[in-house]
Amino acid sequence: MDLESWMTTKPVVSIIAPVYNEEPIIDELYRRLVAVLDTIGEPWELVMVNDGSTDRSVELMVALHARDPRVRVINFARNFGHQNAVTAGMDYARGDTVVIIDADLQDPPEVILQLLDKWREGYHVVYAVRSERKGETWFKKFTAKLFYRVIYRITDVNIPLDTGDFRLMDRQVVDAVKQMREHNRFIRGMTSWVGFRQTGVDYVRQERFAGETKYPLRKMMRFALDAITGFSYFPLQVMIYASLVLALIAVLAVPIVAFLRLAGASVFEGQATTLVVLLLLSSFQLFFFFIMGQYVARIYDETRQRPLYIVSKVWERPDALHAGGEAAAAPAANHAGGVTSPGQTAG
Repeated sequence: MDLESWMTTKPVVSIIAPVYNEEPIIDELYRRLVAVLDTIGEPWELVMVNDGSTDRSVELMVALHARDPRVRVINFARNFGHQNAVTAGMDYARGDTVVIIDADLQDPPEVILQLLDKWREGYHVVYAVRSERKGETWFKKFTAKLFYRVIYRITDVNIPLDTGDFRLMDRQVVDAVKQMREHNRFIRGMTSWVGFRQTGVDYVRQERFAGETKYPLRKMMRFALDAITGFSYFPLQVMIYASLVLALIAVLAVPIVAFLRLAGASVFEGQATTLVVLLLLSSFQLFFFFIMGQYVARIYDETRQRPLYIVSKVWERPDALHAGGEAAAAPAANHAGGVTSPGQTAG
């Protein structure tokens, strides 16, 4: 089948690659993906979402589209975050299967063939499990391992350990996840929540091909907080347990302190002890207020009903088939929680 025929055929595989300041990697990412995808013998597309890059990333992606129309470029009006970029990719993807992969090449494109093999066996979600993480500090490895185990223990959803967003999803799963338009997004948790048949494939996560990580400690902490508050009430439940423990301590402390004072002991004399106890209790209270504030902030985000992202321009062929199988110039995100400008699709 020639390239022209492939473009008028609904793709079997859609690859979603969110991009944020990955100028040194764009061409190599395309080269390795093409080397893998051209071996499957099925129509495919590469959906690259530019998440407000400030370097030449979007220029390089547009050049790829001009050379290979199987590359579609979704350009955000500004930076909306990695998870929203993945969401936009799912909104625009047309394939029977959708594969999410980071643009930094830490997730080897060659693993996609293993994901497809499992999908052909009848699985709806095939997630890639990191058996080894190369090029990362001991602190990053430790905190990542800790995060996955904590989220596994405290959530009601069975989120597989040591998995990122690198995964394959069947069209049924993609359509189910697309209905979830919450703003503080945790895609891997949402994918687990919808159910269907799921399995994993082990792989070795590589070092970044070039550039620096786009997830420093501050963003990782924010991401972890979104994951916990989005899929667990455990932090709120901890408040109850902590209050019960403090109440028990107070009940036991009253007769003990009274006895020691009557016995003439000078252990609890002065205001220092009182101040320490008050500071300790105040710190507990402020921490719990912070936790409650996070849940209230999530409610506030949802009530504003703002779009998850805003698209400034799309580079794709006007006659490209969309997810429903029909030719359409209007991007899928117009009816899926994103905002685009009329007539902004470029050939």
